[in-house]
Amino acid sequence: MVNRVCRRFGWTWVVFILAASAGAENVDLSTVPARSTVQLTIYNSEDLTLVRETRKVTFKKGVNPLQFSWAGTLIDPSSVELKFVTHADQLDVLDTTFPHAKPQMLYWNVNSELDGEATIQITYFTSGITWSADYVCLANADETQMGFEGFVRVFNNSGEEYENAQVRLVVGTINLVEKIAQLAQVPIDAVKDMREDEVTRFKTQAAFGLLSKSEATSEAAPATGRPKEIIKEGLSEYFIYTIEGTETIPNGWSKRMRSFEGQTVPFKIQYRYRPQEYGDQLVRMYLLTNNEESKLGTTPLPDGTVRVFRDNSRDGLSYLTQQQIKYVPIGDKIELNLGPDPEVIFELIKLRVFRSDLWLQIHGQTVLRKVGGDGVMAIENASLVGWDDHEIYTQRIRNYTGKEIDVEIRRAFPGHVVFKSQLEPTLHDYQTVEIKTKIAAGRRSDLLFEIVRKQGTSAKQNNVTVQAGETAANR
Repeated sequence: MVNRVCRRFGWTWVVFILAASAGAENVDLSTVPARSTVQLTIYNSEDLTLVRETRKVTFKKGVNPLQFSWAGTLIDPSSVELKFVTHADQLDVLDTTFPHAKPQMLYWNVNSELDGEATIQITYFTSGITWSADYVCLANADETQMGFEGFVRVFNNSGEEYENAQVRLVVGTINLVEKIAQLAQVPIDAVKDMREDEVTRFKTQAAFGLLSKSEATSEAAPATGRPKEIIKEGLSEYFIYTIEGTETIPNGWSKRMRSFEGQTVPFKIQYRYRPQEYGDQLVRMYLLTNNEESKLGTTPLPDGTVRVFRDNSRDGLSYLTQQQIKYVPIGDKIELNLGPDPEVIFELIKLRVFRSDLWLQIHGQTVLRKVGGDGVMAIENASLVGWDDHEIYTQRIRNYTGKEIDVEIRRAFPGHVVFKSQLEPTLHDYQTVEIKTKIAAGRRSDLLFEIVRKQGTSAKQNNVTVQAGETAANR
């Protein structure tokens, strides 16, 4: 008779059954080993977590049956693997069996030449564990300095409780479908037609392969009692953040952890008018850059929620905005829209419209008539085939703040357009004009410009030409 001793770890039951070789006396197992270490590598884009746990097991010479069960959890049974961390030359897995009557259980038969203790490693994938990032920005009262702190929150709905786990977070998108197609040597479109067991097998191989360079079989570093920090490892198209020490993450719970300490990061304030992005309003922006000069580290920042506050000089904080940011690569900007500023008034005022350079078709011939004013003229038996429409605007900005402000105006003009201004306009793209200026504290500024739209046969292209100089309003 073989005695079985089992202990429950969260919702997963792991039962180790040890027996001596054939013909020898059976040996009871006096204690069931607890996890020595457990490591979670959490992918967000695939709802996939790689679990790597180690245990110390006492083996007897001969065949040792081991049983592993995952009842009530989201573990993928096809991904479960057993390896030997120590005494690998004396231990060998003879076979793996999935009992038909027990679909959430498997057996390993391990042949041992060792009579003593060894460390085993069980690796598998599970679902239901996710993570999210959030950030806190805190500007001082004068808006000359900003603190920037990052946090991650891990959510565990896997059905299993993980005690004293080392947590690693995969930042970036891993396209496992593409990897599966490569392994299966089929087009990407053909992956959806593969059998489910084939997709699962290739998915497991792909995920293991992507992490092969960074997986560590050593025991997780012990908790040090000091604040957590994130260690960043760059692996091709994605990064892994390893949270220092260990965390216990109960099933059905979430835990928030600091990803990096608050720092004083440089930033600038800019007022922007971009109707296509922010609507018909002038908005105030905080602009930061994810680089070493900005003291934000050397790795991408994951998707997350940014909450922005400002010291109100009354021993309190003013809430400014909350904004979602997408994955921010190294060197990219973080642009935080604080909305309109009540102390900066923006108006777009149309001053004048008129028509010029009329091309008329008279008795089968096209002729040019230069006219001014409103472009009204009457010619018998003539039809208008081409002309220029002129619109003159002022962008009036009143700065009631106590500081000079930077203003950027970016507007798109479809069609064949000539943009005239004394403000040194530039082209952001072939249809978008950009103007940058500064407005002193307490001052009003009128930014004049003229739009000339080529119409009818006068329109030869679909882009904007800028001309720095006088507009009709200046003449």
